[in-house]
Amino acid sequence: MKIAKIETNRMAVPLIKPFKTALRTVKTAETLVVKITCDNGIVGWGEAPPTVVITGDSMSSIESAVKDVLAPFLFKQDFSNYEEMFQGISASCIGNSSAKAAVDMALYDCLSQSCQLPLYQFLGGHKKELETDYTVSVNGPEEMGEDAVSYVQQGFDVLKVKVGKDHVQTDIDRVREIRARVGDDIKIRLDANQGWTAKEAIAIIRKMEDLDLQIELVEQPVKAWDIVGLKQVTDQVDTLIMADESVFSPKQALEIVKNRSADLINIKLMKAGGIYQAQMINQLAEISGMECMVGSMIETKIGITAAAHFAASKKNITRFDFDAPLMMAKEVVEGGIMYAGRKIFLPQGPGLGITNVDIKGGVSLGS
Repeated sequence: MKIAKIETNRMAVPLIKPFKTALRTVKTAETLVVKITCDNGIVGWGEAPPTVVITGDSMSSIESAVKDVLAPFLFKQDFSNYEEMFQGISASCIGNSSAKAAVDMALYDCLSQSCQLPLYQFLGGHKKELETDYTVSVNGPEEMGEDAVSYVQQGFDVLKVKVGKDHVQTDIDRVREIRARVGDDIKIRLDANQGWTAKEAIAIIRKMEDLDLQIELVEQPVKAWDIVGLKQVTDQVDTLIMADESVFSPKQALEIVKNRSADLINIKLMKAGGIYQAQMINQLAEISGMECMVGSMIETKIGITAAAHFAASKKNITRFDFDAPLMMAKEVVEGGIMYAGRKIFLPQGPGLGITNVDIKGGVSLGS
């Protein structure tokens, strides 16, 4: 089986409500959709949203990497040697993890279809049902409290609360307001998106521990490059600390697990460059006794379905952040994962289980 055609299409989907973090505000989900057609008629889907403040990848750079670097390499490959194919994607260029991820997931879609297996079974098949959290965007305490109540009423019992913006006392006020409104039975995770210094993080987390706010974990409290600071926070608080932006590659994951700089790792396909490298990160963490979460950017159901298949295939992945499609004002993907409140059900057909994507225009690349 070989690749006959690679197509790219830009797509934009409005969000129901702006998504706000310490790093950015998103009102429209923009993404580059990749469609790979094989010589036997099998079609695989992938996508890559531009997230410049995290991955450094823009829409134009993603499109260029797929068209000018990855496509010429892939047209020479055969799926019978797919290890060489995925190794070649990783080595094809420095960075460009989002473009690599889009192509990677489309290739895995094709591979698992050719084996007549759902992708999660092709990758290991640990479970076929997941539960996602729901993200509370960073706003004023009262608005965040209202949002949290709304999500709980919709059936979500795990909230991922964005903090790390404005004064640290405001973050404490945000979390106190949410905890007061949702009660003690709802699990709260915090995501500071690199918004604090190490000293600020230690002080604010200790304060929340003293207030008994029952925080399950805090994600990426310090700058991505500040591995020393991340370890200081991990060592000096009781709350679990999760590395996110600090871990793109298996090599970075190795540094985290060797030095115990965090308690957990959040794997995202857009950071890892796709499923192939994401599996290595998870294996390194598992060997060290460190559990993983799989999260995402603001992606459509293409990328989230690929991430969910990967997450469902591995025992060591115990937390799931797959709420992005629920934030979108319209559905553009047919097939893929199915939501029932907080529950996610994996497609049981071959591959990703995506049957069609509502795309218009775009560029077709032939061999």
